[in-house]
Amino acid sequence: MLWVLHLCADAGVVVTEYVDQAWGEMVEHADGSGEFRRVVLRPRMTIGDASRIADAIALHDRAHELCALARSMNFAVVHEPVVTA
Repeated sequence: MLWVLHLCADAGVVVTEYVDQAWGEMVEHADGSGEFRRVVLRPRMTIGDASRIADAIALHDRAHELCALARSMNFAVVHEPVVTA
């Protein structure tokens, strides 16, 4: 999520590493069509200052609220962030 990197930069939280392990659940119908039912994002972010971990997690929550893609889906988009320093 680019939003979280932007919010961290604005808040002075230095991000040194960011990876995401996304997972999706899709249903396929008998006619071959299908759609996603749910997506889970599992971002893992490393920051420079351990005292800012709670701030970084809160910024993940805010980024999820602002994300145009997550807001545009007709299925649940869940995020489970982990932040370490």
